[in-house]
Amino acid sequence: MILFAHACGQDSEFIDFSGLEVPVHRELVSALIALKSQAETDGLSLGLCSGYRNFERQRIIWNEKASGKRPLLDARGCKLDIGTFDELSLLQAMLRWSALPGLSRHHWGSEVDVVDAQVVAGGYQAQLVPEEYQEGGAFACLARWLDTTINEHSLFFRPYQHTYDIGVAPEAWHLSYRPLAEKFSQALSLPQLEELIQSSDIALKKIILENLDWIYQHYAKRYFDVSDF
Repeated sequence: MILFAHACGQDSEFIDFSGLEVPVHRELVSALIALKSQAETDGLSLGLCSGYRNFERQRIIWNEKASGKRPLLDARGCKLDIGTFDELSLLQAMLRWSALPGLSRHHWGSEVDVVDAQVVAGGYQAQLVPEEYQEGGAFACLARWLDTTINEHSLFFRPYQHTYDIGVAPEAWHLSYRPLAEKFSQALSLPQLEELIQSSDIALKKIILENLDWIYQHYAKRYFDVSDF
């Protein structure tokens, strides 16, 4: 139950809030420092713009997207008009870019979103959209470095690198720390997750609960087997 609580972002006991520019699991700090050092040696500055995110923070983000307070994007990163969607279509569109609270890998403290800190320091506002990591984008050099480095670095992988008609959009910026991700991905329990959703103030709750197994299979479980990466 304790491991499940951490996997769902309800336990921050093992999170280091001061070792790096974003909070991460304390077991990840030294590995990230080493990766940042390697980037510096190769002439890049690896910046961390998102790390640990608890259940409540993810719930707020989710609810704000469902209400239109935050922009909702399509698979190409273009803004959508949520007024044109029924609830199921809205749910699918949200899941493309935003994890369901309780199923976010950022709950684990094993995940970070990365940018080129030198570009950001020059005044660029990172959006974390695919175009930024493609040729000609602000973080294209970083993306090329990650393509090489992550393939050679067994401790890290990018879970969202495949394109599916139904599933999470590819995220070139999202890095996962293999030893922790493997542990926490195995700790999730669908019945316990259902109880958590049921007891929380989450937008689209009814349609979520009606489709929870489908959500779990397509937006979470298919990305859990770290041997695939």
